Amino acid sequence: MFYSLYSWLDEMHYHIPGIGVFKYISFRAAMAIFVSLIISMVFGKRIIRLLHRLQVGETVRDLSLPGQKEKEGTPTMGGLIILSAIIVPTLLFARLSNVYIILMLVSTVWLGAIGFVDDYIKVFKKDKKGLHGRFKIIGQIGIGLIVGCVLFFNHNVVVKEKISGSNTQLLSMTNETTVPMSLPKYAENGTNSLKTTIPFVKNNEFDYSSLLCFLGDKAKNWAWLIFIPIVIFIVTAVSNGANVTDGIDGLASGTSAIIGVVLGILAYVSGNTVFADYLNIMYIPNSGELVVFIAAFVGACVGFLWYNAFPAQVFMGDTGSLALGGIIAVFAIAIRKELLIPIICGVFFVESISVILQVMFFKYRKKKFGLEFAQSHRLFLMAPLHHHFQKKGMHESKIVVRFLIISIMLGVLAIATLKLR
Repeated sequence: MFYSLYSWLDEMHYHIPGIGVFKYISFRAAMAIFVSLIISMVFGKRIIRLLHRLQVGETVRDLSLPGQKEKEGTPTMGGLIILSAIIVPTLLFARLSNVYIILMLVSTVWLGAIGFVDDYIKVFKKDKKGLHGRFKIIGQIGIGLIVGCVLFFNHNVVVKEKISGSNTQLLSMTNETTVPMSLPKYAENGTNSLKTTIPFVKNNEFDYSSLLCFLGDKAKNWAWLIFIPIVIFIVTAVSNGANVTDGIDGLASGTSAIIGVVLGILAYVSGNTVFADYLNIMYIPNSGELVVFIAAFVGACVGFLWYNAFPAQVFMGDTGSLALGGIIAVFAIAIRKELLIPIICGVFFVESISVILQVMFFKYRKKKFGLEFAQSHRLFLMAPLHHHFQKKGMHESKIVVRFLIISIMLGVLAIATLKLR
C-alpha cells in the first residue's frame, strides 16, 4: 500500500521529504519485520485473551510425557496471531502487483484456512481427530496445483539469462573485499524457464523439462506434467513436516524463523543482478520483493515466540503450523531453491522421517515377530523425534534449543552452497 502511494505521489510530482525510502526493498523489509513484531507481541495478547474467553483450550492426549498435563487447557489456534502478523505488514509494505507477493498471500490464507477448520473441529466440535486427513491432503494438493500453474504459465514469472561474455568487473579493495565497477548485462526479455538450483554442483542449474527429453522440441510445452506434481509433493511434504514438528513449546516457530532468514538471503541475492552474477546463480526479476514478505514472516515467528516459548501461553495449532510449512515450501519453489529444502528444513525433514520410520519398523516387526515384540522393540521411544528425547528424560527447553542450534547450522550450510560447488 505504501509503495503504491509512493508511486502515485511520484507520478503526480508531489515531493514529500523522506517518502522516497519506500522504493527501497531493504527499508520496506525492515518496516515489515518491525510492524510484524508489534502485531504479534501487542495484539497477540488480545487474541490470547479472546481465545481464553471462548475457551479455545488444547485437549492433550495422555502420552505419559513430563509436563504434559500442565498444558491442558492452554489456548490453541494461536496461528491467527502469526497469520495476521504476516498478512498486515505485507499488505502495507510490499508491492501488491507483484505476482510472487500475490502467490504468497494466497498460499498463506489458503493453508491457514485449512488449519483453522481443523482446529475449529477439534475445539468446538470436540472431535479430537479434527479435519479428516483426506480433506487436508485435497486442500494441500489444491494450493500446490495453483502454485504450480502460476509458476509455469504466468508470463510475469521469468528468469533472465546473462548475455554471453558480460561479466561483472571487480576491483579488489583489500585482501578480502571487492566492489563492482560495471554491472552485468542480462537479456532484455526474460524467459519462462523451469530451471532450478542444484546445491554443491558447479554449473548448478537443472531444467525439469530435461526429464521429458524423449519428446524433443515439445519437452518444454509438456514440462508441467513433471513440474506441477513436484510442486504439489513439496508443498504437502513441508507443510506436514512443520505440523509434525509443532509438538513442544517454541520448536516450530523458532525453527521457522531461522528458515525464514535463510530464505530471505537467498531471495535477495536471486533478485539482485550483481549478486546473482557474482554468485553465478539464476537472476529472477522481481523476486527481490519477496524479501518484504519473508521479513514479515520472520517477525511473526519471533513475535509469536514471545508467548509460545516455554511455558507456552498459546499454541499455534494447525492454523499456524500448516501455514508456516506451506509458506516455506512455496517461497523456496518461487526462488528456485526447492532442492535445498532438505538442508534448509532439515529439522522438519528429520521429524517427518522419524514418524515414517517408526511406523514402517513397527509394521515390519509386528508382521514378523508379533504385536508384543513390536511394541517393546520400537525404533524410537516415541515419534516424532522430539518426543523420543522427552521420553529419555531431556527437558523440552533443552530439546528446543539444541534443535534450533542444528537449524542454524543447516541454514549456514544452505547459504554456503552458493559458493561450495
